[in-house]
Amino acid sequence: MTTSVGRGQILAFRVRTQQLDRDAGTLDDTAILDLGVQDTGPDGALWALALRGVAVSDVPPDALVTAWTVRGAPHVYRRAELAGIAAAVHPFSDDDAGRRIYDAAKPLRAAGIGNLEALDAVAAAMRSVVTRPMVKSELSTRLTALMDPPYLRYCRPCDATHLYEMPFRLAALRAGLELQPGTSPPVLQPMPGLVPAQDVPARLDVVRGYLRLLGPATPQQVSGYLDAPVRDVRSRWPDDAVEVVVDGEPRWALADDVDALTGTGRVRTTRLLGPFDLYLQGRDRSLLVADPAHAKALWPSLGRPGAVLVDGEVAGTWRPRATGSRLRVQVDLWRPATARLRGDVEEQAARLAAHRGVQLTAVEVTG
Repeated sequence: MTTSVGRGQILAFRVRTQQLDRDAGTLDDTAILDLGVQDTGPDGALWALALRGVAVSDVPPDALVTAWTVRGAPHVYRRAELAGIAAAVHPFSDDDAGRRIYDAAKPLRAAGIGNLEALDAVAAAMRSVVTRPMVKSELSTRLTALMDPPYLRYCRPCDATHLYEMPFRLAALRAGLELQPGTSPPVLQPMPGLVPAQDVPARLDVVRGYLRLLGPATPQQVSGYLDAPVRDVRSRWPDDAVEVVVDGEPRWALADDVDALTGTGRVRTTRLLGPFDLYLQGRDRSLLVADPAHAKALWPSLGRPGAVLVDGEVAGTWRPRATGSRLRVQVDLWRPATARLRGDVEEQAARLAAHRGVQLTAVEVTG
């Protein structure tokens, strides 16, 4: 008999499996580092780790590494596991590589160049150029002089011809390049000796990782997260994935997670999630935020706010307003601002200010 799982159970499961309800943890036992922690914006990867109890100020400088990986976005990983990560985020097939590089695939195909072949060619050129830390713009200029026309496009905003963006990003790790953390514009630097693992450790497998941290899910949802074809995701579907029913529709969870999914215990926690926190990255947004107006406010086309997470529910949005060493936090709640909730939000805003190393001057709550 197929197990049925309700929305509240799923949200509670995700809070717990992503460790948003814990007070202390280490890099080694932080689950989201297995899948990668997106590092976009000032409240990116380190804030996501801090929310899961990691004392980021105590993390050794070389313990983490930042690379362009899933969807071409910068993600943070444990440096010691980078060989396995490099294998895990490698495109599953040539068709998959074509999907991940978007419009760059068309001129390559017309020139008879395979998508994986193209990524390898860009990576080889990058490897030959980046022998020291190098700003992205300098690397781009030098690559443009090295690569053939099918690799290049005219960019109207830049009024210049340069490499397509996604092959540039996805080839960087293949070239053994990491991103210097906190640099804008990005600075790339070589990682001598990086060789992708022959086999992907199960814990680092990206399909399993999605099911473990954002499950239960469908192949289509995993496909959307990875920008990979559904057929490639299906071909790598875990043997221990079991079907569960969510709102009358089939989804899948890892067998070891079913008991945790069907638990009835509630989570009690308030967090100010960064705009790209993994909790907000599931491809079932309507399950997380059912109201279309609220969803539009949380996921606008440009300028995403953070999310106020209250007991597993997204209860509103927040935005930081920084002026020098002073910080105001503007909070828009979608529920009545009770004394308890207001106090919890103020506590978390103070935590954010301490994380940033600035002075919290105001928490402005509406709702």
